Amino acid sequence: MSRLRRVPGRDPRAGFRAEGRDCTTSVPQGLLKAARKSGQLNLSGRNLSEVPQCVWRINVDIPEEANQNLSFSSTERWWEQTDLTKLIISNNKLQSLTDDLRLLPALTVLDIHDNQLTSLPSAIKDLENLQKLNVSHNKLKMLPEEIAYLKNLKGLYLQHNELTCIPEGFEQLSNLEDLDLSSNCLSIVPASFSSLLSLIRLNLSSNQLKSLPAEISRMKSENQIEMLGAEHLRHLNSILVLDLRDNKLKSVPDEITLLQSLERLDLSNNDISSDKQATLIPDEVFDAIKNNIITSVNFSKNQLCEIPKRFKMLPEVLYCISTLETILISNNQVGSVDAQKMRMMENLTTLDLQNNDLLQIPPELGNCVNLRTLLLDGNPFRVPRAAILMKGTAAILEYLRDRIPT
Repeated sequence: MSRLRRVPGRDPRAGFRAEGRDCTTSVPQGLLKAARKSGQLNLSGRNLSEVPQCVWRINVDIPEEANQNLSFSSTERWWEQTDLTKLIISNNKLQSLTDDLRLLPALTVLDIHDNQLTSLPSAIKDLENLQKLNVSHNKLKMLPEEIAYLKNLKGLYLQHNELTCIPEGFEQLSNLEDLDLSSNCLSIVPASFSSLLSLIRLNLSSNQLKSLPAEISRMKSENQIEMLGAEHLRHLNSILVLDLRDNKLKSVPDEITLLQSLERLDLSNNDISSDKQATLIPDEVFDAIKNNIITSVNFSKNQLCEIPKRFKMLPEVLYCISTLETILISNNQVGSVDAQKMRMMENLTTLDLQNNDLLQIPPELGNCVNLRTLLLDGNPFRVPRAAILMKGTAAILEYLRDRIPT
């Protein structure tokens, strides 16, 4: 608890001035009174077009109840109050915030999502204790450079705005752990993001990105990334999941082997195409992951006209990946599989070969008894017939086993 305290830049006579009467129409006195005790104020969904002055000055002006109670012996000690630490003004019609924001220096949480804000005031820099700032679902076109002063910020949520760039100095947010910039208009990601050493989650999906700086440490889907090179992968030694689905990648670089901790790689719905003269999935990839704990491989929705020869033949090292459980390679042009070697993948439970160019399904595939999901629809083979496929994996495997030559 603290008595009314001096705030830098305020009117020195403010402590002797009662709250404005006009504030009571938009913010009930009961809410303000409770906020002085709890340090939290929720004004969401009140159709506010501006933040009332009594909110900014909640810890500055003498509260209304002082006019009714002037006794120092009262249990209601209006002169003792808790600094406001959490302010929620979401789901209103705010178009701007004033510099009076600086009158709430103790704020640790400021939630103003779902408004109509086009900018943030430079006074944001005075919120030195702020740990969470949610300005998502607004109309921000740019961020003030002063946002870099928020050294204690851990969560910054800017998704669904109109941001086209990130201000200089962003790397100074050294404690930032969660940054959401999805659904904006970003075309460039600053290299300075690599200095955000505390960052755990970075969401850049649904922007207009065409490339990533070499320093980037996290890549997200639903962009237009066309190239992935060694410089993009070199610093991702500890990454577990790399999700690059829904982009424009045309090839998988050899340097993917640098990702020694990788457990899941999703390249679905890109423009990857096979080339007999160029091996897009080199042996080094499989050699490098031999001792990894990778469990899933996803190449669905690309333009593979065959699994490149080394992959089509299922190189011996692939069978040494004892943890491999899932292979997804639907919506390509794969023409054949080697059932005998597929059987050696004892932990394989899911094989998705839908919408490819398989002219026949080898009966020996029925011996892959650990398969729980086998998807073969959308291929030109005549048998098994559709009626068998509709019965599910167990029926397909039994059908195939019955046709193994004796």
